[in-house]
Amino acid sequence: MTSSPATRTATLITVVASSGCHFCLDAQDALEEIGHDFPIQVTTIDLRSGEGLRLAQQFRASMSPFVLVDGRFLSAGRLPRGKLRALLSAHPAHAGSAS
Repeated sequence: MTSSPATRTATLITVVASSGCHFCLDAQDALEEIGHDFPIQVTTIDLRSGEGLRLAQQFRASMSPFVLVDGRFLSAGRLPRGKLRALLSAHPAHAGSAS
């Protein structure tokens, strides 16, 4: 999902999720909402895939979903909306975006 004017650079958000995970569904809903205020591009990776397993090992994530922002670990488990919004507000590409 990408939102906001195409002239801004989207922040890349990677969600490594597992099926039947209520925190994963919650993160999807939260990112949809946040995408209305910030230019983000969300990629979802199945935890059981080779890439998902590699990322879980690399970041030693203990819960699903775990979320990366521009390749850096943000969280595991319930997505911290406030923390993500603060991070996006401070991102140089988002100067002037809503918070």
